[in-house]
Amino acid sequence: MEGSDTYLIRPNHQHRFKPAIVKDCIHEILREQLSGQHYDPADLPDLSRTLADCIKDKVKDVGFDRYKLVVQVVIGEQRGEGVKMCSRCFWDADTDSYAGDVFVNDSLFCVAAVFGCYYY
Repeated sequence: MEGSDTYLIRPNHQHRFKPAIVKDCIHEILREQLSGQHYDPADLPDLSRTLADCIKDKVKDVGFDRYKLVVQVVIGEQRGEGVKMCSRCFWDADTDSYAGDVFVNDSLFCVAAVFGCYYY
């Protein structure tokens, strides 16, 4: 039946969440917004919110129809120490996925992740 896309239970190939494309979007935003930025704890709430919104808007423009996007941004001071992060999700491995990227300069580090969950 034509026009019955409402009942799709799997995204078609062109609208499937593509981690490589999303990673490129994240990388571009982080590089653009954080190059030359210095760590200032007072600026972090607004900066992390702005980064998350920019990333979300850029990924939305790619056109992943019927996907709920969750964007997580973590910024910390660069002190030469290691940082470990972990995320766990309960999702459909056939349709849902994520992408992430890291930005580091002499003053700060930023880890950003986008999770794409398909609406059935």
